[in-house]
Amino acid sequence: MELPPLTTGRILKRYKRFLSDIELDDGTVVTAHCPNTGSMAGCWEPGAPAQISYSDNPKRKLRWTLERIDMGQGWVGVNTSRTNAVVAEAISAGRVQALAGYAELTREVKFDAPEHPSSRIDLMLSGGDRPDALVEVKNVTLWDGERLRFPDAVSQRATKHLHVLRHAVKRGMRGVVLFALNRPEGECFSPAGDIDPVYAETLEEVLTGGVEAYALRIRHDQRGMRGEGMVPVVL
Repeated sequence: MELPPLTTGRILKRYKRFLSDIELDDGTVVTAHCPNTGSMAGCWEPGAPAQISYSDNPKRKLRWTLERIDMGQGWVGVNTSRTNAVVAEAISAGRVQALAGYAELTREVKFDAPEHPSSRIDLMLSGGDRPDALVEVKNVTLWDGERLRFPDAVSQRATKHLHVLRHAVKRGMRGVVLFALNRPEGECFSPAGDIDPVYAETLEEVLTGGVEAYALRIRHDQRGMRGEGMVPVVL
């Protein structure tokens, strides 16, 4: 997926959850929208190289958007609104073998599950020789020096999605959680049980009940992002 034109600078701070101050190469400081609801632990530090995109939409309060940060090993994708499109592109191109062979891919589908009516799941795959698949995508940017991990903060919403996927399996569908590894480090993925033990326990529980889990590497280059290369999931 090609990104819009990017401007390079250095991140000075992230604050109020959705704001970040970026110093551009010419010394100008701009405030950029930070589209990331997580803690962004290990994803930024003052002075780290950053890239931002510009929008001329007059309805936006902030014209700049924080896209990615380099923590020394390559770009970390922190704009979570990009991730689903990159994953959908990779699936459509057949680069996620476990999810290949479907004729149709639908974004943002509603699914009714007990206790979670009208839940939204990121992707649905249909028109294949296997049961239709509901796929929930999780953007992963936490790295502990060895493994890539999720979540980086307690997430009741992420746990809810696991219950929804489990119900999909009970209804004869495939339920899939796909971890999008949006940074270059790490040779495997594991749930962050020390940060959110409920999520980690629920993930292990639903996997024994038929939910599937995969981890896809998101690679960054000068122009954009590409989902390519599967990484082991280790509980």
